[in-house]
Amino acid sequence: MADQTGFAQQTEPFRRELLAHCYRMLGSVHDAEDLVQETYLLAWRGFDGFQGRSSVRAWLYRIATNACLKALQRRSIRLLPSGLGGPAADPLAPPVAAGSQVAWLEPIPDAMIGVDDPADVAATREGIRLALIACLQHLSAPQRAVLLLRDVLAFPADEVAVMLETTTPAVKSTLQRARARLRQLDPSEETPAKVDDPRARELLNRYVTAFEAADVAALEQLFSAEATLEATTIRTWFAGRTGCLHFLHHHILGAPGDWRMLPTRANGAPAALAFHRTGDTYRPYGIVVLTVADDAITGVVSFADPALIPLFTRPGDSPGNGFAPLRHIPRSIGT
Repeated sequence: MADQTGFAQQTEPFRRELLAHCYRMLGSVHDAEDLVQETYLLAWRGFDGFQGRSSVRAWLYRIATNACLKALQRRSIRLLPSGLGGPAADPLAPPVAAGSQVAWLEPIPDAMIGVDDPADVAATREGIRLALIACLQHLSAPQRAVLLLRDVLAFPADEVAVMLETTTPAVKSTLQRARARLRQLDPSEETPAKVDDPRARELLNRYVTAFEAADVAALEQLFSAEATLEATTIRTWFAGRTGCLHFLHHHILGAPGDWRMLPTRANGAPAALAFHRTGDTYRPYGIVVLTVADDAITGVVSFADPALIPLFTRPGDSPGNGFAPLRHIPRSIGT
């Protein structure tokens, strides 16, 4: 039987980065948490036989990656609305529901995966960029695994071959195909502003203020001309500031005070917890993640899932570290 203290000392330092890896593979923070738990259970059972044949980190990544590959064999691809087809032409038309068969991509709180750690903050931010996570879901599972292990985590090709029980030439070939496919899926050369950039924080605060006030004119000043807007649960999404604003005005914003928002961080980007008024109560709606570049909002993705909000809240925490304090969550009108 493995020594529990020794096992924890050697493996716990990698838990958050393993969570980030499983999230990149699966596109779901809930699924990623389950797979990390499975990884540590398998590692615990095999710890006595590990015998240091590789680093503990590489050994854990081998277990986690193969657990994710098995999970992907029985799970649907996770998408954003833009992954279901082109943008809508008429922002005044009723939005089209996607149906219950679609598995949606999920955002992840920065604080859960240590995006504030100065040792690897740049790599972590780029590796969880929402557009990248969305594109990764369209790669085959082996391509996804090889690309992440080689290009994001920088494991040598021969070590990746051992992890995936294949050959080094096969790893190199798979990596070439994955890179080519990713370039097709994510051709943008735009560099989003960092979440801690003062301009990004200012744009988020202005967006929250304008949204809560149902102020379309103020939102117009924030959006770039090519801005996109999409929301899970519906297929309908828009490209271009005019379409985005018309859709928000006619279908989403309502009256001033219908929405309350609380700033937070997700996927290395500015984000907000959203609550919608029903009667005299604000009910959880989900998470809104912004893409900010060149002093403007270039993309808005709204994740309409109340179950995401608890991931972004921790007692005693504050928005500054990526979690929203529970005491600030609106409960009723006037709070």
